[in-house]
Amino acid sequence: MHMADALISPAIGGAAWAVSAAAVAYSTVKIKNELGEKKIPLMAVAGAFVFAAQMINFTIPATGSSGHIGGGILLSGLLGGFPALLTIAAVLVIQCLFFADGGLLALGCNIFNMGVIPCLVVYPLIFKPILSRGYNVQRISAVAILSAVLGLQLGAFAVVLETLFSGITALPFSTFVLLMQPIHLAIGIVEGIITAAVLNFVFAMRPEILESSGAGTPLQGVPVKKVIVTFVVITVLVGGILSIFASAYPDGLEWAIGRTAGTDELEADGPVFQSVAAAQEATAIMPDYGFAGDEESSPAGTAVAGIAGSLLTCVLAGAAGLVIRQVKKGKVKAA
Repeated sequence: MHMADALISPAIGGAAWAVSAAAVAYSTVKIKNELGEKKIPLMAVAGAFVFAAQMINFTIPATGSSGHIGGGILLSGLLGGFPALLTIAAVLVIQCLFFADGGLLALGCNIFNMGVIPCLVVYPLIFKPILSRGYNVQRISAVAILSAVLGLQLGAFAVVLETLFSGITALPFSTFVLLMQPIHLAIGIVEGIITAAVLNFVFAMRPEILESSGAGTPLQGVPVKKVIVTFVVITVLVGGILSIFASAYPDGLEWAIGRTAGTDELEADGPVFQSVAAAQEATAIMPDYGFAGDEESSPAGTAVAGIAGSLLTCVLAGAAGLVIRQVKKGKVKAA
């Protein structure tokens, strides 16, 4: 559900940048002591896993469409809402800058739709209160599916509103919303099942991870090496091998645009769009997850992109967590 720049006006893009930046800054401030020495590497590998997992588009039967996980609820369950937003923002930044996935002008919208909504709205209002009653496989599964569906439905509706307020006449509200919501309901159910499977897997290995995330406490005295190694291995397999077999069908957003506007790629013209397109082109080392210059991504290009993107996300998310921890430790010592 990565929006392209042509779907929004510069005003809406700028406003979304401001809102998302404020949400990320707020999350940075609100993080207390949960980013201990064991939570930061978990934050890094979880971000890498979500990057790799987003490369796997799964087919939605009988629609000619596909979808991929957003990852906001998954990360929130593993890390807590505030660290999760920072991590999904790292994923989206890497995708945008180095792989031209989602527009640079639209990056604020994408962080809001795929990060702020699930991590700062659905997680604290739905996911966390339900799991506060106790952790078990059934409750984790139910809340994961419910939260993933709600997060994606709200995110899809936000996309519709952003195009509406941008004055994109090729996407009339009534038609666009009636296509966006049902297809993302189907995608959300699949994402919820995947999220439930991953969270239950982690819960079986180290229930303290989910419990500490819900309580906002550090993982003190809890060995997490096996969990981290497992995430690394799965990330390499998903990003380096399974990504090659992703569905070729358009994702839910492209599918809805195609049936509303008659084409799944709208075009925008103007100095702002030209400037951001040039900037993104300059940073995109592997556009569309393939080697630069290739008209179509080769299996080798996709595999390299999956591994490289996961590694870059791991570094960025881990570095963000480390910097925040060091700054907060410095403030505590100064006090």
